[in-house]
Amino acid sequence: MKNVLILGAVSDIAQALAHKYGQEGYSLTLAARKASRLDEAVTDLQIRYRVPVQAVEFDALAFDGHAGFYASLAPQPDVVIVVFGYLGEQKKAEHDFAEAKAIIDTNYTGVVSILNIVANDFERRRAGTIIGISSVAGDRGRGSNYVYGSAKAGFTAYLSGLRNRLAKAGVHVLTVKPGFVRTKMTAGLPLPGPVTARPEQVAADVFKADRGKANQVYSLWMWRYVMLIIRHIPEPIFKRMSL
Repeated sequence: MKNVLILGAVSDIAQALAHKYGQEGYSLTLAARKASRLDEAVTDLQIRYRVPVQAVEFDALAFDGHAGFYASLAPQPDVVIVVFGYLGEQKKAEHDFAEAKAIIDTNYTGVVSILNIVANDFERRRAGTIIGISSVAGDRGRGSNYVYGSAKAGFTAYLSGLRNRLAKAGVHVLTVKPGFVRTKMTAGLPLPGPVTARPEQVAADVFKADRGKANQVYSLWMWRYVMLIIRHIPEPIFKRMSL
């Protein structure tokens, strides 16, 4: 039985992923800053899918503890999914560097810290899958969320580099770029229905892309074409747009 480690397991997308992988017969290690928040989810997943499930403490910003955290895992994971993130407040980040730093550290620095450790282990084992939940926000900087977008752009580039490095060792690296997703993090935002996914849809897209050894997947699928258009808007026009 393969084990999947979900980092940032409290989020709606992470919970949907836990259900999808549990349904497919994977054992689950759910990691969150406060593992006690996962007690109910652990019980539900165990009963529903009859697979081993455990919750462990993990703080994405406690960089010095990441090596010890990973070494303590039993079983060691076969699949690692990074779901943690922080949308933050763009306007606040423009004037308060503490907010900008929180966005950058959560969405990029913490990712690099833990995935460097995972990558070294998987390269040594010559096996494994790394899945990073990035965002379409990283495809082009927009005035409404460019601090968050820049961190996700860095995450996407990091995953691309990992994929190039680890392919030789037989390690699969998948970049996932969701668009709008209806979650607790986006509650209250005016999201356009036709291009807004449910967490379960993202989880299904991730699992399908994992099984198919895809390098990158947009979720929902139409975001590939939405972002293709946005990326190709000439800069003189783009900079005058309100996005």
